[in-house]
Amino acid sequence: MSALTASRANIPTRINDPINAAVLAVSEDRVPGFHSDPIGEIARLSEIEPDIVIERIRAMLEAGAIRRVRQTLLATNLAEGALVAWQFPADKLDAAFDYLYEQDPFSGHVVIRSTDTASTPGARYRLWTTLKVPQGYSLDRYANFLRDKTGAERYRLMPARYLFALGVGHVRRQNLAIGSKADVPAEAVATETVSLTDREWQVLVSLKREFAPNEIVRDLWSARAEEAGVHLDEFLAVGRALNERGVIGRFSTFLEHVKPTGGEQRVTRYNALFHWAVPPGRELEAGREIGRFHIMTHAYWREAGPEFNNVNIMGVAHGLDKDVILQHKAAMDSHLAEVGIDVAYTNVFWGGRSEIKPSEISPLAFCDFCRKNGIDPESMQ
Repeated sequence: MSALTASRANIPTRINDPINAAVLAVSEDRVPGFHSDPIGEIARLSEIEPDIVIERIRAMLEAGAIRRVRQTLLATNLAEGALVAWQFPADKLDAAFDYLYEQDPFSGHVVIRSTDTASTPGARYRLWTTLKVPQGYSLDRYANFLRDKTGAERYRLMPARYLFALGVGHVRRQNLAIGSKADVPAEAVATETVSLTDREWQVLVSLKREFAPNEIVRDLWSARAEEAGVHLDEFLAVGRALNERGVIGRFSTFLEHVKPTGGEQRVTRYNALFHWAVPPGRELEAGREIGRFHIMTHAYWREAGPEFNNVNIMGVAHGLDKDVILQHKAAMDSHLAEVGIDVAYTNVFWGGRSEIKPSEISPLAFCDFCRKNGIDPESMQ
């Protein structure tokens, strides 16, 4: 073993190592927008030297404690997208999961969910995914293709009308007090499609690609600018402009949601999808109240329809203890009652088997996929 290999082998990779925890508490979801120096921003906020930040992120990525590092996008503003609930015959459920995770680039989160009682509205919809198609193409037509390909009995598309919370910071959420919330309601962010030029797409494709361990350096963007075929100054200018137009999410290190990492550590064990049905006309108010709770990683206004008892507010929370998650849910329910928002129905869909990957949103990638599967891309418009 070389001296370099030996020294890297001695770098702690457990997520509860104090330095790693300090880095992750920032790098998971505390670097919003586009930064010309994301590593420097993580170092500043965590008060850890940049070289150590690089060393630790590289080591955790190589060890699998971090599953990916990438600049995220607000893809709801770049592509047609929805949360999809799928109903399958029991004998086709696992095969459908495998196909959507392994072979469909446009499905992102793929999760098998269950409810505490079989009588829960929508309980037969076991497979939940996110789905996106590039601008100009039909989400319904592509979902029909996936239905026929996988043997689904039916599906329900639930586009997000507004976002109230979006940031998966597992480490910093592990010791939250029950009911911890912001002093003011969350911001309501509308989902509005933004059109890009070919040049902007050229930069964006390189910008969003996840980083390999050897690419984690202080100067992250020079190699990506070269890959995109533009000068670094132009690359950074496009990144800043896209950020101002609301299509950039955050620079993020992603941990495994449920599966154990190195040393059999779990950062989370339970994945809960909360459902609330609030009176029509009060969706924005209710969503902003739910979004202020720190336990929430996602909160949206989505119309689930009669299959799910007309749920219109949804949110996701993660944790290591099921009872603790339910206590957080009870605190949110109490808060809604206190502010005078009636809830006609509420429930929890628990995540089981799950895989998370970014959905592809490139029009060129979509056309290529269609042709490889014997589909005329124009038929998907």
